[in-house]
Parts: sequence; C-alpha cells; structure tokens
Amino acid sequence: MKINEVAKRTGITVRTLHYYDQIGLLKPSRITEAGYRLYDRESLAVLQQILFFRELDFPLQEIREIMEKPGYNRQEALEKHRELLVKKRERLNGLIGLVDKTLKGESEMSFQEFDKTEIETMREQYAKEVRERWGDTPAFREEQKKTARYDGAKWNAVNDEGEALMRAFAEHRDESPSGGAAQGLVRQWREYITENFYHCTDEILAGLGAMYVSDPRFTENIDKNGPGTAAFMAKAIEAYCRK
Repeated sequence: MKINEVAKRTGITVRTLHYYDQIGLLKPSRITEAGYRLYDRESLAVLQQILFFRELDFPLQEIREIMEKPGYNRQEALEKHRELLVKKRERLNGLIGLVDKTLKGESEMSFQEFDKTEIETMREQYAKEVRERWGDTPAFREEQKKTARYDGAKWNAVNDEGEALMRAFAEHRDESPSGGAAQGLVRQWREYITENFYHCTDEILAGLGAMYVSDPRFTENIDKNGPGTAAFMAKAIEAYCRK
C-alpha cells in the first residue's frame, strides 16, 4: 500500500507517517525509485502495535525503545494491551453511566468515575515490566541517553548509514562469511552500533547475530536487501566473534 492509502485506511495522517519514518519508529517496507513509500502487511502490523501503545498514552520514544528490544514479544504485548484497554473501557462505561444519571436529573455529585489512577498505575507497571524484562541493561540505558539527543536529521543519517551497511552485506552474501570483505563489514557494523547506540561488546554482537536469524521480524527486514542477507550477516558475525 502507498502511504496515502495507509493514511486513508488507518486515519493516521501522511505527515504523521512521515514523522514515524523520520524518527525510526515505523519504516516503510520499500521505497520505489520514484520515491513512493510502500507498506506491506508486516508494516501495518507494526503500525497497529504502535497505535495500541498510543491509545494507552505511551510516548513515541518509549514505544520505539520497547519495540526495538530483542526480546519484545508481540503476543504478550497484545495481551497486556487488552488488559489495559478493558480497564479503560470500564472507566468510560462509568463516565457514560454518570452522564445518564445527570441527564435524568439525579443530583448525586460523583467524581470517582473521572479517576484515572488505576489505569495510570497499570500503564506505569507495564512500562516498568517491559524495561526490566526487555531492556533494563547498561546498553539500553546508554542507548536511551545517546538517542535522546537525536533530532530528525540525525535519525535520518543514522538510518541511512545502517541501511547502506545492510545493502553492502547483501552485495557480498554469496561470498565466504569468514572472508575479508564480510569480516570488514562486521567490523563496520559493530562500530556503527557503538557510535550511534551503545558499546557493542563481543557478547552483544554475537547475540545480535543470533537474533537476526531467530527472530522472523529481523530476518524479514534484513532480507529486504536480498534473500539470505540475514543468514549471511549471522554467519559473518559468528566467525568474527570466534576470533
């Protein structure tokens, strides 16, 4: 789907979708030679997740950080979204009931239906659980500190550099993953992560390589540069970390 079709279907403005792309929250699945942004089924599924988070008043930066964590589990997130949305519905039902009573002329001055404390407590607890389970590490905190200073131009530069490196991996994917070209790209990839996000140790790098082939979301995204790119990156990283 083109970006204007996504906007029409979802009610999200084209400007908002451009901004999501700019900050790295939702990238189009492909950009045509003419510059049109295209979104596939997976992109729309990610957008739906974002909108669930937004419905629960999560800030965009926090949504991006949560969804980028290696251990992020979409099914578990949906279950928690449902729990929070049911609680939100209960509150709205209470407000509707209060309006109905007021329209009938009942004089009771009730304010408890306006109370958001329980919903806010649940939302904060959810955010805390996500950080503890999926991201409360020194690397996560370093990434938060670094990326908090990034503006749109910086995010564009970071994303462009990452995409260029992935295209380079794709160009060499028929070569030996332990060869000079592949190992040089792994070194650049590690430097890219360290420079822009967090200090990428051998342990972290090895974990990332494994994730590129174990998590279908990452595999699909990387393989947009060419089938087998994710597997090639994983093997090249494995060879690099064995040295």
